[in-house]
Amino acid sequence: MIIDIMLYILIAMSFFCFIRILFGPSMADRMVAIDIFGILVVGVCGILVVKTGRMFLIDIAIAWIILSFIATITLAKYLVGKKLDE
Repeated sequence: MIIDIMLYILIAMSFFCFIRILFGPSMADRMVAIDIFGILVVGVCGILVVKTGRMFLIDIAIAWIILSFIATITLAKYLVGKKLDE
């Protein structure tokens, strides 16, 4: 019961982050929203692991957080104006 409520709250928050990604006033706001969206997806995967017992979702969550970290660093370097190989 409480796990279902937490799952619905995370999904609603993900929807609001997605709206911020699409209509954010600046690129920095969009970057923060993308980072928060990644954290929320990992939270949804964690709740689904507890609810269903399917352990492969932990692997998906770990891969998602690594890609989110790399994407955040890449976008930050792009916004600063540096090349990606520096």
